[in-house]
Amino acid sequence: MARAIQQKVETPQNGGKEVRPFGMKDKLGYLFGDFGNDFFFILVAAFLMVYYTDVYHLNPAAVGGLFLVARLWDAFADITWGRFIDTRKAGKNGKFRPWIFRMSFPLVITGVLMFVHIPGMSDGFYLAYAYVTYIIWGTLYSTVNIPYGSMASVITADPVERTALSSWRTLGGNLAGLIINVVGPMILFVDNKADANRFLLGAIIFGVLALACYMACYKLSVERIVMDETNKPKANLGKTVKGLGKNKPLIWFLIISLLFMICFMLIGTVNVYLFKDYFTSAQSLSMVGLLQSVAVFIAMPMVRPLVAKFGKKEVASAGILVAALVYGVLYLLPDLTATQFIGVLTVAMFGYGVFNLVIWAFVTDVIDYHEYLTGLREDGTVYSIYSMARKIGQAVAGGVGGAAIAAVGYTAGAEAQSAETLEGIHTLATLVPAVALLLVFLMIVFLYPLNKKRTEQLSIDLAARRLSNK
Repeated sequence: MARAIQQKVETPQNGGKEVRPFGMKDKLGYLFGDFGNDFFFILVAAFLMVYYTDVYHLNPAAVGGLFLVARLWDAFADITWGRFIDTRKAGKNGKFRPWIFRMSFPLVITGVLMFVHIPGMSDGFYLAYAYVTYIIWGTLYSTVNIPYGSMASVITADPVERTALSSWRTLGGNLAGLIINVVGPMILFVDNKADANRFLLGAIIFGVLALACYMACYKLSVERIVMDETNKPKANLGKTVKGLGKNKPLIWFLIISLLFMICFMLIGTVNVYLFKDYFTSAQSLSMVGLLQSVAVFIAMPMVRPLVAKFGKKEVASAGILVAALVYGVLYLLPDLTATQFIGVLTVAMFGYGVFNLVIWAFVTDVIDYHEYLTGLREDGTVYSIYSMARKIGQAVAGGVGGAAIAAVGYTAGAEAQSAETLEGIHTLATLVPAVALLLVFLMIVFLYPLNKKRTEQLSIDLAARRLSNK
């Protein structure tokens, strides 16, 4: 009965033509969206810092200040843009897809401009140029990423198929990460040094690829869930805020996402020092990055059938528990070699890879729950709040990572670190993630309320309500 109701809702009339059923085109289209996003996002995350310090010769502390200011501004931009989109009416191509088409061009152009180097300018000029181009790029990134992320909730109403979209999105990001992390250094560096012209070339190449992916996302995806604008309640900020405050699944989802993001980024920061100093094998980081992607590729075909049988909450919590337990085991085994450590770590990466494959589908459920509470379909607003939480997590993690490394007594430039410092680095890389991920597991199990049964009933109730409003 639920599928029958959903199918009626997912085939609205657009210009007298029925929309094609949800299928592989939509999954590929959604994959291409994050593929495009991460061509530049990962390029910036991995290499912009070294570009600013080695090409612009900016002080690392000044660059860190820029990143903190930009992340906080981005969080505000996410909310503003999400709210703006929710006040717009859906057109013949939907509410969200047109913004991906319109804003991807200025986004890519600004991204390329970030990597333009004008020789002979002052440090003040380079810092000002970095602030202007980076903050504009981040703002424009919100104008594409917020509609892209929000779009999953209107591509299909089926909870299991939404999980498939989440998995394909994660796959797109991982594919972009593989290309950037493997091909990027070959393009960007000459004789182990950052080269200004090569960085610009890389930005142009990845920008063109990003633009092609955005167009594929636009062409292949279809928005099926279209609210009847004649019966739609008028936007009411007070009602929205009240509904958000009552949305228990959203509140706990934000807390869970914030904690996981801080933990995940802390792991990335500390792993550099773990392999470089504790294991004296910095090259092993490449293997970690490769196996992390492989773990996601292996997990991906397993996630949909598992979610169909057990539910999103149940599968995500199991994955994160596996990761927490493995990190606990690694803490108790301080004498492993780098190879042995990576072998065990791969199991943890598989665990939180499963969590990552499912987590984006949680967003669609909390959007539905907001509609259930308020009668307002505000995909952009709810998704932008989630995006804001991730941005805050990134900003916090950047500061926490540096503070944590300093707290264990790390000495920059030293030939070797003290035994106490190495022990502290190992603890940061194992025990801290074990505790943090265990907290995430407990929150999902005991505090996040949308289990399989409640999610399915929510989908049925909303589908019936939309039909009755037609």
